[in-house]
Amino acid sequence: MENVQTKWAIDPNHSEVQFKVKHLGISNVAGTFKIFKGDMQTDNDDFKDAKINFEVDTDSIDTNHSERDNQLKSPMFFDTQKFPKIIFSGVLHKKVEGYELDGELTIRDIKKNIKLQVEQTGTGLGRFGDVRTGFEVSGKINRKDYGITWGMLTDSGSLIVGEEIKLHFDIQLIKQTA
Repeated sequence: MENVQTKWAIDPNHSEVQFKVKHLGISNVAGTFKIFKGDMQTDNDDFKDAKINFEVDTDSIDTNHSERDNQLKSPMFFDTQKFPKIIFSGVLHKKVEGYELDGELTIRDIKKNIKLQVEQTGTGLGRFGDVRTGFEVSGKINRKDYGITWGMLTDSGSLIVGEEIKLHFDIQLIKQTA
């Protein structure tokens, strides 16, 4: 029997792309990207070895503070004029519990392999009978690995903006019909 490939598309109205970074070495500042898109292609019902493609509009960054958002869009950080997209391409691997997403993350045209932890949060029917599934994705990256090297220390020697970025995505996908 031949495998039939199924495509799933992200529902941006029921998904979130969040991050957190340590500020002054004492607490986290959180933010989101408001504009993103992506899809998943799979040959089976358990999403084993599904192929994932994901793209974020860097100019859509939102930390609920316009001055900080403008600074994050500047050449000191994301340089959104020169690098308008963050791109991820990877494969979802089934584990004993949950999944691991292994792929290539591109920020500021710098590509690095990363691994993210993934939990399937449910599958069901949408309001109009469409099939949906949800995933919670988490992981960490170092911003300096992607050329975001701005650094300034506090009087106590802590970084004003931490190097480790915590990633957290709540993703809902809609099964696409032929």
